Amino acid sequence: MMNQMNQESEKSFRRLDDTANTFNTEILTNERWQAITNNDASYDGQFFYAVKTTGIFCRPSCKSRPPKKENINLFLTTQHALSAKFRPCKRCKPTGQRLPDNEWIAIVTEYIDRNYMGNLALNILADISHGSSYHLHRTFKRVTGITPVEYIQQIRIEHAKRQLVSSEKSIGEVGLSVGLSNTPYFITLFKKKTGYTPAGYRQFQHQNKE
Repeated sequence: MMNQMNQESEKSFRRLDDTANTFNTEILTNERWQAITNNDASYDGQFFYAVKTTGIFCRPSCKSRPPKKENINLFLTTQHALSAKFRPCKRCKPTGQRLPDNEWIAIVTEYIDRNYMGNLALNILADISHGSSYHLHRTFKRVTGITPVEYIQQIRIEHAKRQLVSSEKSIGEVGLSVGLSNTPYFITLFKKKTGYTPAGYRQFQHQNKE
């Protein structure tokens, strides 16, 4: 069976031009998918899987929740995954080294920046970054100086400010588009962060442009 796996790997792994420092990924067979979903340590070293939505790569045995099948890239070596700009998982340490805290938090902030309009509960952020909620909260504050919730609010309010000035959306529509579907809460949070209500901010900015 090992010979069969090796032959399969040779056939399915296709390198692009090395001078471009770019590599094609392995084919995700059913066997490999089962290895990932079952956290099968017997496949460790045969391939590594990376998650496109988080930028993290893992060993097949990683205990983190399996990602969606369509979000996976596979690599034969850690170097290929690193060359493709994926970062090693903090939990399973595929490179054998611990991911520095600042790089781990960068993964989280990048995810928030791209998905600020979605559900960003702490347990979800911990799950996608392969850590615990407690450790993420503590490390995030130490690295950035603010909590994950405060960072999320900051990003959402910045996007809301831009939309209030550049669009004709209603206050409720703006709030909904940045992940704050409760309009009264959106108005309260916006005023707390900026000193203006959303309507007042829009009026103030428009007056300054005249």
